[in-house]
Amino acid sequence: MSDARVTGRSGAPPIAADDELTVTRAAALCPDVREIVLARPDGGVLPSFAPGSHIGLHCGPGLRNSYSLTGDGLDPRHYAISVRLDPAGRGGSRWVHGLRPGDRVRADPPRSAFAPVATAGHHLLVAGGIGVTPLLAHVRAALTWGRSFQLHYAHRPGHGAHLDELRALCGDRLRVAHSATALWAALGPALRRQPLGTHLYVCGPATLNEAVTAAAAAAGWPEQRVHTEAFTAPPVAPGTPFTVRLARSGRELPVGAEQTMLDALLAAGAAVPNLCRQGVCGECRLPVRAGRAEHRDSLLTADERDTAVLPCVSRATGRLELEL
Repeated sequence: MSDARVTGRSGAPPIAADDELTVTRAAALCPDVREIVLARPDGGVLPSFAPGSHIGLHCGPGLRNSYSLTGDGLDPRHYAISVRLDPAGRGGSRWVHGLRPGDRVRADPPRSAFAPVATAGHHLLVAGGIGVTPLLAHVRAALTWGRSFQLHYAHRPGHGAHLDELRALCGDRLRVAHSATALWAALGPALRRQPLGTHLYVCGPATLNEAVTAAAAAAGWPEQRVHTEAFTAPPVAPGTPFTVRLARSGRELPVGAEQTMLDALLAAGAAVPNLCRQGVCGECRLPVRAGRAEHRDSLLTADERDTAVLPCVSRATGRLELEL
């Protein structure tokens, strides 16, 4: 993900990491999902963003979480996010659920690694639970630009965030499933009969992403036409201690069995940007010069894993040399 600042088409100044936005709306969409709408205090135009983008919110001391933007990214006057309460999380979702109109929040600029491919002949979208949020933005863009698409949305009964809005937007291009059996009854055949040039986008739990990716591969989909984004990652399990070598300084840092590579780097004073700490957003991505990484992320492709690592979740065997 790029650190470049994005400006709106109307010349809106970028938001920086220390900028504050004002909560203009806070409403429940379903029992565990809350929508938060943010705007500039002066009501001005915000930086534009590509569908699939997220913003980082500073949720407390040392805590910064990313949330997908659901609205129209062209010259927006507000940013909208929808956040599921995660009782087992680090506290970010609980903080968001406590926001009320008039509250001020610090926000980072929009960034995206899950944008639609403009040249695709068709867009097959698959959402699981709160993973529908970036795909809602995809739907808006598809309608704006006249792109062909279909959305499969799996959620528990009564927990379909944005369902009424999606029904109005998508019409017969929406397929809703309340169970894995129902999802695969519709999605399985869809994966096997897509027109040439279709791109597949999947956002949901890591288990859903993996299952859809595997089914697509079995159906003959080229890897470059399958795009995934996970909103959660499996718990990071401990591993064998290893050593990280910083190529620029020659320093060698031990990483303990219960310690993440990212924490070891930060403790040693290395300036490594980071956000989700779940191997999902790609903010902490680092180039690998030598050694073999033990990848545990949900972002890097097979080719990228030869030359990069996400130190927030991934480990190594023996010694790993980083371009740092």
